[in-house]
Formats: sequence, structure tokens, C-alpha cells
Amino acid sequence: MTTQTLDPNEVRFFSGNSNPQLAANVASHLGVPLDPTLITRFSNDDLYIQLGASVRGRSVFVVQSLAPPVNDHLMELLMMIDIARSAAAKQVHAIIPYFSFARSDKKDAPRICITARLVADLLETAGATQVMTMVLHAPQVHGFFSVPTDPLTSRPVFHQHFQEDDLSSTIVVAPDMGHAKSAARFAKDLGLPITAGDKERISDTQVRITIVGRQVNGFKRALVYDDEIATGGSILELSRLLIEQGVREIWVACTHGVFTRGALERLGALPQITRVVTTDTVTIPPEKRHPKLQVLSVAHVFADAIRRNYLHQSIGDLFVFGE
Repeated sequence: MTTQTLDPNEVRFFSGNSNPQLAANVASHLGVPLDPTLITRFSNDDLYIQLGASVRGRSVFVVQSLAPPVNDHLMELLMMIDIARSAAAKQVHAIIPYFSFARSDKKDAPRICITARLVADLLETAGATQVMTMVLHAPQVHGFFSVPTDPLTSRPVFHQHFQEDDLSSTIVVAPDMGHAKSAARFAKDLGLPITAGDKERISDTQVRITIVGRQVNGFKRALVYDDEIATGGSILELSRLLIEQGVREIWVACTHGVFTRGALERLGALPQITRVVTTDTVTIPPEKRHPKLQVLSVAHVFADAIRRNYLHQSIGDLFVFGE
């Protein structure tokens, strides 16, 4: 990792309401301040936003995850980008650790919106000159952006975390075939075997899963590796299947821990799930954290990518490459 730093006089860092702690940590890694942002509402509920430092002629970085309430956070992000562009910023970087709209990547029913493409267009229209994100749910969403976009990987963070454990009799499991490649890379890093589930989605909260490829018979522990967990329905269904096949312990790892509708509590209530590991791309308040939950920071990953971009250096080894 390079030790060169950003010029604090040439950059400005701002955060929306979705993940101010991650934004502060990224800025801290880079040795620059997180500048203030005033976000309030008019009496008719319209947002009022003011950036708290001059951006004229500077490279501006706006950190905002598109986590619940997603639409409010999207509007904040678009307005902050537009403010920076209108105030003569030299560049405007949208740093979006969690791009939730990546789940809407295709038209698989009549008269629906490919929302990921729409949001990509809106970011450019607002004035974003570059986008940085982490682990898109559907990798093809990367192609929806017409401005330079860097999808970063979280895999090394998980690798560093799990490599310190005793991984004997452990198999990595991808919940579905769509994420089998990323799980295979992760398994290879740890020197573990890999298998995957074949998932049929029945509704937003109900799925049907069967195990394909290598069977889990003979393995005492399964390390389930996914990109995000929202309701937890897929992980619970997969866990029940793994338990039926003799798995005694389950570790769950996901980049984006959204954990809606009591997902974390339901995962934690299953005795065989002894560890749930996620990153801080989505804010999880301390009072909502389950004892089995571990949160890993990806601030240094974003900081390293931002630093390299600023210094015109390659970030190829930080790319997700199909994760």
C-alpha cells in the first residue's frame, strides 16, 4: 500500500446520513477531515442540504450507502453531488459502499423498471464524474454506468478474518449458482472445498434451495459466503438443508448486512449458526447487534482505492472481478 497522501487543500470529504462513521473512518485513513454537511427538511418534507466547506476547483468525495431508508439516502446523494457540481468542483466522486439497486438489474416481468440502470443515469445527470462501490449484487450492473466506476472487493477482508481460525472439516457454500464464482475464489484463498446451492425464489421472503455439486456429507462446518443478507430467508433455508445433511456448525459471511424484518435475530436464534460476519458498508447500530454478529471494517479498502485514484495509480488488485 502506498504511503503517499492526499493534499487536504485539494480534496473535500462529505457524508450523507446513511453511514457517517464509515465516511469518517475512510477520511481518517486518508489523513483528511470529514467536512460538515447540513441536512434538514422544510415544513413540506423537502430536503434542504448545504455542504459545509468550499468545493471550488477541488476533488469532492461524497460517501453514502444506499441503505434503508433507501430513497431518502438516494435523494441526499443526488443533491450533494449536484451541489458540488454547481459550486464548481473539479471532480465529484460518488462513494457508494452499498448500491442496493443492483438487485434490480433486468426486466424479468412485464412493465417494471430496471432501477439499477435508472439510478446509474441519475448519478451521472446529477454530476458524478466517478463512482466507487463494493460487491454489486449483479456484476452486470457495472456496465450500466457510463462514468468510470470502480467495484471493489471485500474478499481480502474476510480472508484475513477467517484465516486465523481452525478451518479443518470446513466447506464453503454459496447460496446460489450466481455467486458460486466469488465463493470459489474465497474458498481457494482459504484452501477449502466449495459447493453451491440451486436457489428458486418464490417471493421476496421465501426461497427453495437444493445443494448441487460437491455434497456436504462428512463436513462438520459450513462457511456460507454471500454478497448481502436482507430478510435472511435464503440463508435460513440453506442452513436447514445443511443441518439435514449433517453439518453441525454454520458460519455466515456477507459483505452487506442489511438485516431487515428481524433477519439478524432469526439467524442468531438457530443454534447451529454460531457466527455471522459482515462489513460496515451498512450501518448496524450497537443496540441492534446480535451477540453472534461480528462487523469488519472496509474503510481501509475504500481509502486505499481513493488514494490510488488520486495519485493516478492502478487499483486493479482491489477490483471485485465477478465477486
